[in-house]
Amino acid sequence: MADDRDLETQREDALSRRSFVGAAAVAAAAVTTLGAKAALAGKAAAAPQNLAAQPPAGFTPFASPGTVVKVSKADSLMPNKLYPKADDAKAMLTRVLAELTGKTDLVEAVKLFVHPEDKVCVKPNGIALSEMSTNKELILPFIEAMIAGGVPAANITVLEQYSSFLAGTRIHAGNVPAGVKVAVHNNADATMDYRMIPGTGVQTKFVRVLTESTALINFALIKDHSICGYTGALKNMTHGCTINPHDFHVHHASPQIALLAAQDVIKSRLRLTITDAFKVMYHGGPLNKYPQYRAPYEAVYASTDPVAMDRIGWEVVEDHRKKRGLRTLSAEGREPAYIQAAGDLGLGVADRAAIRLREVTI
Repeated sequence: MADDRDLETQREDALSRRSFVGAAAVAAAAVTTLGAKAALAGKAAAAPQNLAAQPPAGFTPFASPGTVVKVSKADSLMPNKLYPKADDAKAMLTRVLAELTGKTDLVEAVKLFVHPEDKVCVKPNGIALSEMSTNKELILPFIEAMIAGGVPAANITVLEQYSSFLAGTRIHAGNVPAGVKVAVHNNADATMDYRMIPGTGVQTKFVRVLTESTALINFALIKDHSICGYTGALKNMTHGCTINPHDFHVHHASPQIALLAAQDVIKSRLRLTITDAFKVMYHGGPLNKYPQYRAPYEAVYASTDPVAMDRIGWEVVEDHRKKRGLRTLSAEGREPAYIQAAGDLGLGVADRAAIRLREVTI
C-alpha cells in the first residue's frame, strides 16, 4: 500500500501544477461553480442530521473572539533546532493561557475550556512528520492539566488522520497519561450519515472520534500550503477530520475550508486553538520537502477564535516570505481567501484591524 504521505504528495503536486489566470478570476469561478452545484444539490438534499454538541449543564467555556495571544522565549529549542525543550514548552503554554484567561495556574486555565463531564478530542497536526509537526512537549502538558482538572483520562482521545501523521507528533500510546486514547481514522472511521456541504456540491462525513466528543482542542501549526496558501487552525480541523479531504481542495480550497468549519460538528465543539510556532514553514508546504523554507520562531499562540488565529498566522508567513525575497501568496495566486470567507460566515474575526494581538516575551 502506498505511504499516506505519498498519496497526499500526489494530490498536492497535481493540484499545485494547475494553472490559474489570477486570484480574482479563481475566486469568481469558485463562487459560481460551487454555488451552482449547491443550488442543484440543495433541491434534493434533506435537512442534515443535527450533530451539534452541548457543553455540560451549567458550564460555559471561556471565549474571547478576536483575541490572539503570542508568547515567545529565546533558546526554547533543543540544540537540534527541531524540538522544544520540555520545560520551556510547558512554561510558554502556561503563560499563553494565563495571558488569554487571567488564570496563572495551568490547571485552572485549562478548566475554563473543558469540564470533567466532557469527552475531549485533541487534534494535532503531523502531516509533515517529526521535523515539522505539533510537538508532544506542548500537547502532553495540556492533557495532563485536563486530567488534573477532573477530566477522566478515558474521556480524552488524541486523534490524527494516519498513523504516520500521529508518529510525526511523537505522541503514542506509551507516552500519554494512562487511560488516554490515541487514534487514527484513515479517512474511514465515521458513523454519521453523509452530509452535503452547502456551497460545495460535495458530500462528506466527519470522523467518529470527533462526532462522539463534546469538546475539541486544536493544536495547529503555521505553514505555507501549496494549494490553499496557508494552513493553520481551520484546515487542521476541516481536512484533518473528514473522510474525503482531497475533494475539498479545488479552487485553492476556498471557500471550502470555511464552509466545512461552519458545520455544527466543528463549530459547536471547538473550545481552543493552541498554535505551535516553535518553527514556521513559509514556503513549500504543507509537507517537509523543502526544509530550507523552515525557520525557528520559538513562539506559542493561543486563541478561541480560529479565524483570527489564521489571519495572524498568514501574516507571519508573509513576513518570512518578504524577508527572504519571496512573492506574496496573493502574487502567487494562492491567497488564503477562505480566512475572509470564514469571517463572513461568523466563525471569527478576519479583519486584521479588529484583531487584538497580545505579544509577551518570557
